[in-house]
Amino acid sequence: MSDASLSDANDHAAHDIESEPVDNPRHFRGLVYPHGEQTPHPGQMMAMADGVFWMRMGLPISLDHINLYILDDNEGWAIVDTGMNTDSCRAQWEAMFTGPLAGRPITRVICTHFHPDHLGLAGWLCEKFNVSLWIPRTEYLLARTLMLDASDRVPEAAVTFYEQAGWSAQALEMMKARGWGQFAKAAWPLPHSYQRIKAGDVLTIGKAIWRVVVGNGHSPEHACLVCDEKQLMISGDQVLPRITSNVSVFSNEPNGNPLQDWFESLDRLRTLSDDLLVLPAHNEPFRNLHARVDQLHADHQDKLAKLTAHLHEPRTAMECFSVLFRRPVSAGQMGIATGEALAHLRYLEERGTVKRLTDLPQHRFVAA
Repeated sequence: MSDASLSDANDHAAHDIESEPVDNPRHFRGLVYPHGEQTPHPGQMMAMADGVFWMRMGLPISLDHINLYILDDNEGWAIVDTGMNTDSCRAQWEAMFTGPLAGRPITRVICTHFHPDHLGLAGWLCEKFNVSLWIPRTEYLLARTLMLDASDRVPEAAVTFYEQAGWSAQALEMMKARGWGQFAKAAWPLPHSYQRIKAGDVLTIGKAIWRVVVGNGHSPEHACLVCDEKQLMISGDQVLPRITSNVSVFSNEPNGNPLQDWFESLDRLRTLSDDLLVLPAHNEPFRNLHARVDQLHADHQDKLAKLTAHLHEPRTAMECFSVLFRRPVSAGQMGIATGEALAHLRYLEERGTVKRLTDLPQHRFVAA
């Protein structure tokens, strides 16, 4: 998954390039925000339930924060997600260790998935406290692979991938000049070993029982944690209240169909209780999970319908940006937008709704 979107300052494959403001701090688009727009102050944490705390960490990217969660784990604290490997993020952790977390050790580090804002300081924290990293196998192995996948030279297969998507010669030269595989710059080296978590696992953390619920599409094996007793769900990026998680095709799997995986994951999330308080990685905690799942499904279906109508004549992936995104795509967002466009096109291609024309270097799609 080392591609241009990961290489672009690690504003990576995390999210779609759309976000919506909250007009009413407690109710917006069918969702309820129990805490309104209230967020933890820097160096502090807010209680979400007995033994469950919310910490917000600033990030040096356009997506300017991540929500991290601290769980009472008997003699110490379990951490869920970590922030990126930057001086600023490490300093924010140090403030926590001398502040609200002081006096008790970290017992384990749990990561929902491999993206650098979630995994970037996992290795540093595990080293610092001599504890294990708990993470799904696919996410761990992919992160380890990306650590090694760095080069001054962009692979020819990646150049071809973006050329076929409609990138200009100038954009391709800019990508080549940046080099390849910037993941390692945003993530501390991972521990040699890890503790695997998988769908259906039950984790005892302190006095609480958490079920592992896995989603796909945004990342290969994204772990969410559900505590039925506390009616909580730590959702990572799998469900966000006002940002649409990015679902992309990447150059290492150009014929993948992640949007199909995403839809199947949404169907699984509908089986969870609608009474859960969802603790997301970005924006604020919210209720009415089923309403949000329905919104996410409807949003993608709307995009697919508009895209199909747009393909009354052959178009490249880049020529589909105007119907998929509400705002113009900047140079820094080209990679993430290309992956998102191709995910929708591949979904339609797999269903036989559109066909791909490959007679030119720049591939075009047209309604079948």
